[in-house]
Amino acid sequence: MKVILTEKITKLGNIGDAVEVKTGYARNYLLPNCKAMRFTRENVALFEAKKAELTARQEAAKKSAESNVDAVKNAKLYMIRQAGDTGQLYGSVSTRDIARMLKEVANVSVESAQVMLGAPIKTVGVFETQIALHPDVIVPVKIYVAQSQDEIEALVAGKSLTFGTKKVEEVEEAPVAEAAEEKAEEVVAEAAATDAE
Repeated sequence: MKVILTEKITKLGNIGDAVEVKTGYARNYLLPNCKAMRFTRENVALFEAKKAELTARQEAAKKSAESNVDAVKNAKLYMIRQAGDTGQLYGSVSTRDIARMLKEVANVSVESAQVMLGAPIKTVGVFETQIALHPDVIVPVKIYVAQSQDEIEALVAGKSLTFGTKKVEEVEEAPVAEAAEEKAEEVVAEAAATDAE
């Protein structure tokens, strides 16, 4: 399905780009969220009439995101979770947990989709990930996951924690790119399958 983008979407295009996307992706995500319009003669004319307004709105959103960069960078994302003897969490830390923590700690509202985590965190440690406040404003953050405040303070100080034979000391990079791309492909495939039904 051919659509006209009404806002910049990472890896898809900028405002005003006419792009070909899967029908399910357009019907289930882009069109309901007003991120795109169907490509028709009438919509092209309508888009041209609204282009200045959409561009101004996009610039305002970017400036708003840039004003929150310092708050997000300086946020102390400390997650206290129950874990086993090996440092394996009984649950996990998801994008929703990180978004909620940012709201509490930095007073910055983000959707869980803006947290570029890829896969949930399932072990104790220090993890690096990114928050996409806007497609052009991506902020790196560190997430500290431990069983107690004392363990978090040790991780912040750069000390290592020992669980059985496993030592937690280095910053681990959360699987951002590969897992996020796989997740996006799964969502598009599910949307296409739903659309085919």
